[in-house]
Amino acid sequence: LLAQLQKSQDAIEKLKSQSKELYDNYQHIATLANIADGKNSVKQKFEAYVLSVFLDEVLQYANKRLDLLSQGRYQLLIKTEFTGGGKDTSLDLEVFDSYNNKKRDVQSLSGGETFFTSLALALGLADVATARAGGLKLDAIFIDEGFGTLDSETLDLAIRTLTNLDGEHRLVGIISHVGELKERISGRLEVIKEKNGSFLKVVA
Repeated sequence: LLAQLQKSQDAIEKLKSQSKELYDNYQHIATLANIADGKNSVKQKFEAYVLSVFLDEVLQYANKRLDLLSQGRYQLLIKTEFTGGGKDTSLDLEVFDSYNNKKRDVQSLSGGETFFTSLALALGLADVATARAGGLKLDAIFIDEGFGTLDSETLDLAIRTLTNLDGEHRLVGIISHVGELKERISGRLEVIKEKNGSFLKVVA
């Protein structure tokens, strides 16, 4: 009987040890889960953090393009707000305007400014995709409209920026109704509309 009691006591001690180990593991996992769920000093969920890191990388490339397109005026930033609980970083963007040394909401940009800011973001995303592709490259990019919102000077700057992409061995396709682009782009496909239908005309 004594041997049986000793055996039972040993089993209980073993279970207690295993229980403590499991509880410690649970506490560790629970802490990680809470952090990933946004219960941390910056109140940011893990997936939002990963996206913000990726977005920050995109902005590093995009701002190089935007600096040229805006002639040094604008830089894109991830919007950060300070609340009572600390810093709150979202995935919203704002622009830093060097003309008045202030941050601005992206919705305050004009139509033309919005276009070349979007263009810079698209090119920045393509640059990141190329950098992360392990040797693969995005050889083509297509831009649909937006040129109609640009004044003559900004349109010229946008076209020169896109033309420079040819030097990066990247095909740029522009879909637009802006007549001035016909004079600036030699190789194009024109959609000709007639009463019996439409057809494509290749201009080399």
